[in-house]
Amino acid sequence: MKIKVCGMRDPQNIRAVEALGIDIMGFIFWPQSSRYAGEKPGYLPESCLRAGVFVDAAQQDILKAVAAFRLDIIQLHGHETPGEVAALRESVAVVNPAIMITKSLAVAQVQDLEQAADYESVCDAFLFDTKGELPGGNGSQFDWSLLDNYKGRLRFLLSGGIGPGDADRVRAFLHPACAGIDLNSRFETAPGLKDVDSLKTFIEKLRQ
Repeated sequence: MKIKVCGMRDPQNIRAVEALGIDIMGFIFWPQSSRYAGEKPGYLPESCLRAGVFVDAAQQDILKAVAAFRLDIIQLHGHETPGEVAALRESVAVVNPAIMITKSLAVAQVQDLEQAADYESVCDAFLFDTKGELPGGNGSQFDWSLLDNYKGRLRFLLSGGIGPGDADRVRAFLHPACAGIDLNSRFETAPGLKDVDSLKTFIEKLRQ
């Protein structure tokens, strides 16, 4: 069960969360987000993968962030078409041929999973999130049982409102394509600042 913690930007907080042994740390590059990583922090994690979250961003801006933050993963949270994702993959291969591209898909009903098939050939993984007013970070959960209908070949991260009291529920969620979970707003003391003790307790319980 991979653990991704997203919405990071404070150097001290980054160090403390990295020390918990997480697998992926996410930085948000959508200017309208309250967790926007507008400036490169004084410290970037080394022991986990670094992911950049983008919402309908210009390809040039994505490439700049990939280089500056040494990103391992590009996470697309907007209305990027399969053709645009394919073009991005071709361009970013010049900067980092090994980079992975994840497409976030908002889920509220089973029909929302149908769009996954359009992206299978251009992405490396999916992130299934709660459909809401914002592209992500809405802090609420969708009905995870809907994912029983996902039969795609790509693995996915489960996202959307997972909080400190959900460790047992996450452990009980069994899907052959689920690679891990994405944690964000419900583990914060303020936007972009994670409650390290709360995360530590949750991770320890999850990994028992």
